[in-house]
Amino acid sequence: MINLTDIRSKTVEAVKQAASIMVSGSFDIYEKQGATDIVTSSDLAVQHFLEKKLKQIIPESGFFCEEEGLRESEPEYIWIIDPIDGTTNYARGMSECCISVALARRGELCVGVVYNPSLDYTFSAVLGEGAELNGKKIHVSDKPFGSSLFCTALSLYKKEYAAICLDILTDVYDRCNDFRRFGSCAMELCYLAAGMCDLYFEMRVFPWDYAAACLILKEAGGVITELGGETLSLTQASPVIAANSSENHRVLTDIVNKYLKEIPYERRLI
Repeated sequence: MINLTDIRSKTVEAVKQAASIMVSGSFDIYEKQGATDIVTSSDLAVQHFLEKKLKQIIPESGFFCEEEGLRESEPEYIWIIDPIDGTTNYARGMSECCISVALARRGELCVGVVYNPSLDYTFSAVLGEGAELNGKKIHVSDKPFGSSLFCTALSLYKKEYAAICLDILTDVYDRCNDFRRFGSCAMELCYLAAGMCDLYFEMRVFPWDYAAACLILKEAGGVITELGGETLSLTQASPVIAANSSENHRVLTDIVNKYLKEIPYERRLI
């Protein structure tokens, strides 16, 4: 059995080395499926770098990554990587973007690292050992629903679902304190883990967006599920509902369920 605490340290080191590619200077921008779905040369370079470094840490491991269709489902250990979560922010020079790396063993998340080089925020977690920001333990807030900050988005890649998302946003906004839209699922879930916000919903998110932050949030005492309360899938696109407490998660889930009765899109990725 590998030492997960040691794996976290080595993963943090690899991710910070990869981040030097993000901040190195110029990059090219390409459209994947239209102007709202882009990739930069930095995304590709970071992913290639991490593939090499993480393979050295666990030689028998496989990968499930956002870019270039690198998806494997058989190895015992699988790295789930988003080389830059918040690519549009990154391409426009905004700070809300990060590298997200999770390690899963036989389908269970066991290590998560999310690093934002602009803010020098290193969020990390090991299964059963709690979550940290820059080496210090973090925990979700204790705010009630009425005092909560709600992070959300409007289903950017599937704008036909925006009306449902707006209905949910309006309903939640009427009951909570305020809402935020940062443009990076991983960052928003990590902010929730650190008590900076308190609620989160997004209609359609991918495992590489949430895997690392999902573990970080759980280890910080938060609650995060799919639509019906199920554990988030590591192989499929999913709606994500998260909160700082079981009670707030229940209230948020009830609101989402009023407008979203079932998952309306094709889910399977591998």
